[in-house]
Amino acid sequence: MSGMLTIGQLADYAGVTIKAIRHYHERGLLAEPDRDSSGYRRYTAKDAVDLVKIRTLAHAGVPLARIKDLLDADPDTLTAAIAEIDHTLQDRIAQLQRTRDQLAQLRGDDRLFVSPEVADYLEDLRELGVSERAIHLERDGWILMQTASPEDSSLWIAEKRELMTDPEFRALYLEHDAAYDWSPDDPRLPALAARTRNWFTNHHSRTETRPVHNPTIARLAAQSQPGASSPAWDRLAQLMKS
Repeated sequence: MSGMLTIGQLADYAGVTIKAIRHYHERGLLAEPDRDSSGYRRYTAKDAVDLVKIRTLAHAGVPLARIKDLLDADPDTLTAAIAEIDHTLQDRIAQLQRTRDQLAQLRGDDRLFVSPEVADYLEDLRELGVSERAIHLERDGWILMQTASPEDSSLWIAEKRELMTDPEFRALYLEHDAAYDWSPDDPRLPALAARTRNWFTNHHSRTETRPVHNPTIARLAAQSQPGASSPAWDRLAQLMKS
């Protein structure tokens, strides 16, 4: 590399863009040479060495604001600064890992949104073979309920988990889930309504007699969720009342 270099030649030599060199000029990292008689800026071998140093430090993650101090630093200062920058990078890596862990939970787990008891209950439903549609519906309902009335929600979930230990209730739950996709004229609906009515007649609920602290939220949960009803479920509700 002999003589003087144009900015393009310097960029090619150091493996950076012309835009990067101009940015380093603006930040005061690389001295900007005067123009020659033909109007071009000409760079020396020293500029090339400085640029390689800047590029190496920048690629290693050293913030541009620190690079200027480190270009001509003695070895001890450079070692200490690199150790400090490395520590900052470790902190950032740990933060990014925490973010990734949260994302993994969001992808496959409901525990970020609902209490551990509700999350365990939803897991029980999955193991029973309940549809994902019904599980999402339940989860969203619990999110609304927990927000409206945490005390009531914790009582309800305890009762719901207890109910799920009853084989007859589990069978009814699974059949209601399956009935979502039935025709409203399906002959199985009146029988399912009758069995459900009989079950509730024989099993007094401890919590359903308590007033809901926020009836608006309860109605919202029942009415406004996508998939909260279907023609067969509407028919089932009518049959349950008759």
